[in-house]
Amino acid sequence: MSHSTMSMTMTSDALLALRQVVKSKSPITYLSNNEPTSMLLNATHLSLGSVSLPKSTPTRYSKPGVPNAASPSDFYTLEAIYLAWLLRDAPGAEYMKQARENGLTVGFVSVTERKNVVDWLEGKVADSDRIKPLDTDSTTPPGTPSRPSPAAHASSSTPKRAARPNTTDLESPSKRRYVPDSHDLEVVKRIQVDEVELRDRNTVLRGVKPNNFSALLSSYSEKLKKSRETKPGAVSVPTPSTGPPMQARKARNMFPIIMISSSPTALITMYNVKRFLQESVFEASASARERAASAGNPRAEDVIHIDRRRTPPTVSGTASAPPSSGAIQRYFVVDSTDALQKFGADAWERVVCVMTTGQVWQFRPYKWSDPRTLFHHVKGIYVTWSNDPPNPKIKDWNVTELKIDPHRRHIDKSVVAHFWKIIDDWTSANKPWLLKS
Repeated sequence: MSHSTMSMTMTSDALLALRQVVKSKSPITYLSNNEPTSMLLNATHLSLGSVSLPKSTPTRYSKPGVPNAASPSDFYTLEAIYLAWLLRDAPGAEYMKQARENGLTVGFVSVTERKNVVDWLEGKVADSDRIKPLDTDSTTPPGTPSRPSPAAHASSSTPKRAARPNTTDLESPSKRRYVPDSHDLEVVKRIQVDEVELRDRNTVLRGVKPNNFSALLSSYSEKLKKSRETKPGAVSVPTPSTGPPMQARKARNMFPIIMISSSPTALITMYNVKRFLQESVFEASASARERAASAGNPRAEDVIHIDRRRTPPTVSGTASAPPSSGAIQRYFVVDSTDALQKFGADAWERVVCVMTTGQVWQFRPYKWSDPRTLFHHVKGIYVTWSNDPPNPKIKDWNVTELKIDPHRRHIDKSVVAHFWKIIDDWTSANKPWLLKS
């Protein structure tokens, strides 16, 4: 194959064009109506060097579980292959989340397949059995039966036409019906029995069968009609307005929420937060995780409750009453916005504290993604070792440092007591309806 033919093939094939750009480390830009855009979600085309291709272009990389891929839906799109390479270093959960945010609710490269795609794009592997071969020497679509040579056609067709003048076109190989091999069918059936389809939360919730709720609606329509009718002599009650007074009336069903970082390197995680805040004992996250796994709990809960007895302060501000005299205050601890959504639409009104490790990516899915704005609505706590140097990133974040000693566990109690005093003071001044009197 000549160099010009190979160059033309690489620019016309989406998969080879992307691989060439990745290996040459050339920039990849997004286009929307031939205009550059900064977001992949808004883009319609990907600019790969000298060629611009629609991001929905099917590639030759087939999806798993498709033995004889032929339809465009059997192959990954250019966008899916590009996202797998772009997010090659992201954790699995973050990768799937970013894929859905960029519009790929389905059809993205799986986490287990992502490394194979990246290795091929970067040239670490020469070929993959999942890539359909590219016929660079012919423009005939894949699957078209081959035509016999003119000599063979002349030698074979002339006697037959002389002996059988009524031969029809049905004997042509292109008209002959394909009959699958019975052994192959049995093998495919056995494979399909053991096939496991990977699903995520969105595909499970989507469902596969239509549900008709007309019977349920009709049974409740009469009750709804009666509830809307005004009874004779009844006095209409004005709808209460929202805000702190309304939240104060709902306080018995509301508890404060503390958000912590989901980073695995954070000092306080979902594995050790309960023992730290409720028992005033700091345990390394790795040790707490191993202890939970040995007890049969390999994964941490996404929502943890903390029960704490608040000591009522005296007039001077000191807690002189016995510890058993205060009310039990319940707090909930979460480390993600997905878990926070379980508390309803007004969940952020109940967040009183956000523990941070100083990493800005923690706040991206939050209601306020800018830390300077976030920590004007909630109390910010920066958890660090007592012997760590100051972090210059947090100097204008309006956060309070909570220093944990790496070795002296006997001072954990005073550290936790200081934390609760900070939270009580901030909550009393900003969201008092969340505290029990």
